[in-house]
Amino acid sequence: MKSVCIVAVIGLISGPSAYAADSIVVSAERRAQNLNDVPKSISVINRDELISIDADHIAEALARAPGVNLHRGSGAEHLTAIRSPVLTGGAGAGSFLFLENGTPIRSAGFANINGLFDAHFEIADRIEVIRGPSGALYGANAIHGVVNVITPLPAEELSLFAEAFGDTQDRYKWKASLSDTLEKNGFFAAASVVSEAGYREDAGLDQQKATLRHVYSGENFTTDTIFSFDNLEQETAGFIFGEAALNDRVLRRKNEFPQARRDAKAARLQTTISTRAGENGTFRITPYARWNQMAFVQHFLPGNALEENSHWSIGAQSAYYYETGRFSLITGIDAEYTEGSLREFQEEPTVFSFTQGLHYDYDVKALNASGFVQGEYALGERTTATAALRIDGTIYDYENNTASGVDGRFFRPADQQDRFVTASPKVSLRHDLTEETTIFASYARGARPPQTTDLYRLQSNQISNPAQPETIDAFELGARASFYDRVTVDLAGFWMQKDNFFFRDADGFNVPDGKTRHIGVEADLTISLHETLTLDSAISYAVHTYRFNRVTGNAAETITRGDDVDTAPRIMANTRLTWRPIDRLQFNAEWVSMGSYFTDAANDNEYNGHDLFHLRAEADLTENLSIFGSIRNLTNTLYAERADFAFGQDRYFPGEERTYGFGLRYRP
Repeated sequence: MKSVCIVAVIGLISGPSAYAADSIVVSAERRAQNLNDVPKSISVINRDELISIDADHIAEALARAPGVNLHRGSGAEHLTAIRSPVLTGGAGAGSFLFLENGTPIRSAGFANINGLFDAHFEIADRIEVIRGPSGALYGANAIHGVVNVITPLPAEELSLFAEAFGDTQDRYKWKASLSDTLEKNGFFAAASVVSEAGYREDAGLDQQKATLRHVYSGENFTTDTIFSFDNLEQETAGFIFGEAALNDRVLRRKNEFPQARRDAKAARLQTTISTRAGENGTFRITPYARWNQMAFVQHFLPGNALEENSHWSIGAQSAYYYETGRFSLITGIDAEYTEGSLREFQEEPTVFSFTQGLHYDYDVKALNASGFVQGEYALGERTTATAALRIDGTIYDYENNTASGVDGRFFRPADQQDRFVTASPKVSLRHDLTEETTIFASYARGARPPQTTDLYRLQSNQISNPAQPETIDAFELGARASFYDRVTVDLAGFWMQKDNFFFRDADGFNVPDGKTRHIGVEADLTISLHETLTLDSAISYAVHTYRFNRVTGNAAETITRGDDVDTAPRIMANTRLTWRPIDRLQFNAEWVSMGSYFTDAANDNEYNGHDLFHLRAEADLTENLSIFGSIRNLTNTLYAERADFAFGQDRYFPGEERTYGFGLRYRP
């Protein structure tokens, strides 16, 4: 009975645990698919790989996807790049769609630049990354890419997983999960805890996460309910200043911002109801609710203001799937209502134009509604064409709770209502050259309305130049192939042009009308060198350039058409060698290579990049119990997780020095 239940669930809901991890994708069309059937660039980090990495930060896992680069800040913080420069401000929050089990972690207009710290990646079954605009099934914020963290399905039998870990950075981690299926009901429960003193002074972190999942499989329908909770309490270390400090083993651990902190809480609930709709159709609807609350000190700006923001949402995603013969159709409607607020206050005395006192205090009500349709037609036995369109409508109702007008560099608009409509079309063609080789070509447009902070947390230079919807047009060629059951390769080339690029320059001013171009190639390669030895590599080469001119009083922030966008390394690579001499023993060596990049818009200042080497090993003590260990940054390299140039000086988030870790793991 348990096996029947699980098979029924797979047929009606996204079932990542039931198939080979390298062949199924859930996030592309909100359903299980063979990777070779999807004309998109998608990376999958499966459960075995996630367990082996045992990431302290999700950046360590996502580094294994080509074209993906997360700059770690302090603690759980990060800035993201997917086929893009590392983006900050509204662009950093709004250019990437972060999902958990296919549902956005935050509302589209209220995104968090560090949004992935809410995702429960520590216990995930897999992480899927769509590189580039995602197409019609996901809309706002899917400009440069999508990250979907997927919770394990309930196990068929009683199953326990537990792990404890500690390292020489005074970091301790615990996680556990329990799962079972009883008749028609499957259960999964997991929790993870991390506590660390911090590599730098006054930089401790405590974070707790919990996930509950229940799957009911009836004869004609299934329900899949998931609840997630996250609590973060973090002491934040700010930038260090100057290359001398970066290369000094004492100074790089200092923290000039001991008052900085970040406290965040989040809760999410979703239920997916799936049912057959006629002989060839399936209907699926996912009502959901979310709540977020966060307070943090803006240590990266001179005033060190305290920002407090929160929002709650209710919404639903729906889709109807129809398949018959050569033709398949997906169509649906998504809708969401959100209420959010933001308050920013500076206690410290006025610094330059960063004035002491209240900067912003406002509330926003938002309504989002979207419709989409996608049709796929088999032109022949080996060739398939796809066309899709998504229309997103957004209404923001903004209420200012303080005096309107200019205060220093800050501009507080009066109460207003804003409406936006964006369209995201996609067309693609896929052809199977052989059973082992697939090629595809596609065009897609990504579009997003402005973030609420882009519209209402304004500055004095934006009084007559408000933010507009951002768009990106992307062309892509790709190929997937396998040879002799030993080599698999995934290749992609892309050309993308972005308009109405809204970003914050290094002096803290917003730029609402930028244009950029992104051209690159990516490769994801696996070679079985021997039955005990495997080589994996993810490599990307990309050029990200400004396509407009901007003259400012600060030479470092003057933009010249054709210059590289700052914090955009051209070369990134992640290469791993895995050796399993016997079934009970595994070794892994990893080489992470980060190319050089400019740290200012004028391309006058540069970070030289770095190379890191990590070692990991695991040995089975019994059938279920194993010990594992790691050496991170084997060569003890002094490097920067993030480098930039702002307010006239180089500044860095230093990376951790050589770190030894040890743990015990119990798994079924």
